[in-house]
Amino acid sequence: MSEPAYKRMSVDEFLVWDDGTDTKYELIDGVPVAMAPTYGAHQIIAVNAAVALTDVLRKRPPCHVRSEAGILKPNSFRNYFQADLAVTCKPHEHGQYAVPDPLVIVEILSRSTEDHDRKIKLPVYRSIASVQEIVLIHSEMLFVEVHRRLDDTRWQVDLLVEDADVLTLDGVGFEAPVSALYANVDLGAGPTGG
Repeated sequence: MSEPAYKRMSVDEFLVWDDGTDTKYELIDGVPVAMAPTYGAHQIIAVNAAVALTDVLRKRPPCHVRSEAGILKPNSFRNYFQADLAVTCKPHEHGQYAVPDPLVIVEILSRSTEDHDRKIKLPVYRSIASVQEIVLIHSEMLFVEVHRRLDDTRWQVDLLVEDADVLTLDGVGFEAPVSALYANVDLGAGPTGG
């Protein structure tokens, strides 16, 4: 007897789907893909960035930062990503599962997530018209990569690799030293796991 044909999920089906575990998933081309769990440095950096962003955004309501932020691929009903952080200036509405018109998206990279974040998510994030800046923060070394939209097709990439370097996000009026993102993170002499 043959197996029934596999049916890819829509975002709406995915959002009510439950596999019965605590595993977190993203939806890629209609297929749920398990996300790597976050640990230590990844979690600390995410909180440091969220707190720093929130301090600035309090002065700009309704702008706010969201963690585990739902991001939809434009013109697709089969792709739903979860960014570590995203900033929007649209008011929150009850029942919203995705960040409306994200301006800034932040991903914290580790060995287990870097390929996926760079090759799958980054091109999608760049295709979202509202996104002005994408920040990739490595959890295993002092390395921050900022992608800035110049126009509809061109992006500028800045690398911040020193404690004294300053992360500037023009789209939301944010500035913070890179050292603030890595506060209380022991990077050791090299990659240590994130």
